[in-house]
Amino acid sequence: MTDPHDHHDHDDAHDDHEHDHEHGHSQNPLFHWFQHTLTTPHSHGHREAALDAALATDRGLWAVKVSLVALLVTAAFQVVIVIISGSVALLADTIHNFSDALTAIPLGIAFTLSRRARNLRYTYGYGRAEDIAGVIIVLMILFSAFEAIYQAVLKIIHPQPISNILWVAIAGVVGFLGNELVAIFRIRVGKQIGSAALVADGYHARTDGFTSLAVLAGAIGVWLGFPLLDPIVGLGIGAAILVIVWDSARDMYFRVMDAVDPEIPQLVTSIASRPGEVMDVHDVAIRWVGHRQRAEFHIIVDCQMSTCESHEVAEKIRHELFHAMPALVDATVHVDPCECDRCGDPHPTAHHTSPATT
Repeated sequence: MTDPHDHHDHDDAHDDHEHDHEHGHSQNPLFHWFQHTLTTPHSHGHREAALDAALATDRGLWAVKVSLVALLVTAAFQVVIVIISGSVALLADTIHNFSDALTAIPLGIAFTLSRRARNLRYTYGYGRAEDIAGVIIVLMILFSAFEAIYQAVLKIIHPQPISNILWVAIAGVVGFLGNELVAIFRIRVGKQIGSAALVADGYHARTDGFTSLAVLAGAIGVWLGFPLLDPIVGLGIGAAILVIVWDSARDMYFRVMDAVDPEIPQLVTSIASRPGEVMDVHDVAIRWVGHRQRAEFHIIVDCQMSTCESHEVAEKIRHELFHAMPALVDATVHVDPCECDRCGDPHPTAHHTSPATT
C-alpha cells in the first residue's frame, strides 16, 4: 500500500474544466464585475482554488461573507416595504430571504472548521462539518416554507388592504436582482471548490429570485383589482420553497451517504488501468468529505515486480488522479500481487471484508 499523503502538487498545465452554462451571464458588465471582482479573493484564479484545499476553503468563506451581506441588504430593504405596504407575498419572500442569508452562518462555521488539521480523533479531518451545515440549511429552508404558507393562509382568512403597491413592485425587482447575483456567485464558487452545500444554497437563492418576481406579479394583480392574488402568490412562494427543500434534501442525502457520480469510479478505474503495469483494478471507493474527495482502491500487478517498482506504479496512478480530479485530496492504492503458485492466496482475509461493489 502506498503511503498516504494529505497534499499533492499540480502543475499549471492542468486544464480549467469549469466552463458551464453560468458563463452566459458574464456578457453583462454588471455580472462580469461581480464575478471577477467579488468572487476572486486574494487574486487567485479558479484553477488554483480548485487544486488547493486551503484556497478552496478560503474561497468558500469569501462566498459566505459576500452573499450574507448582499442578502441582508436585500431583505432589509424589503422589510421596510412590508411595513408600509402590508403585502403578505412580499412578507413571505422577505422571510425566505432572511432565512437564506442566515444559512451563511452554519456554512461559515463549517468552512472555518475544515481549516483544522486532522488528528487522532478526527482522522479524516473536519470536512464533514460542511455536510452537516448542508442538512441544517435544508431544515432552515423547510421552516421558511411553512412560515410563508402560514402567513399566506392567515391573509386569506383575514384580508388586509395593501398600500404603496409601486414600492411593493420595486421591492420585488430588488429581491430578484439581489438573489440572482448571489445565486450566480454561490453556484460558481460552489462548483469550483466542490461544495454541495454551497451549490444547493445558490440554487435556493436563484429560486428566491424568481419568487421575488412572483411578488411583482402579485402587486400588479392587486393594482388591477384582484387583492386575493397577493396571498395566493404567497402560497405559491411557499410551494416553490418546498420544491427547493426536496431538491436540496436529495443532494445533501447523497453527500451524507457518501454517494458519488458513477462516472467518477469509472474514471478512477480507467486511469489506474495502466497497460503493461496493472493487470486489474477493483474495490474502487470514493467519498466526499466536505468539498474534498478521498479515494481508495486495489490494483493487481505482476508478482515478480519488486516493491519499489509496484510502489512507483501506484504513485504514477496517484499523480494522474490528482490532475484529473481537482477536488481529490488523497488516494490510497492497495497493491495486490497476481495469483500464482509463488504467492498462493493473495487475499486470506477476504472473508472479513465487505462484499465487492456491483
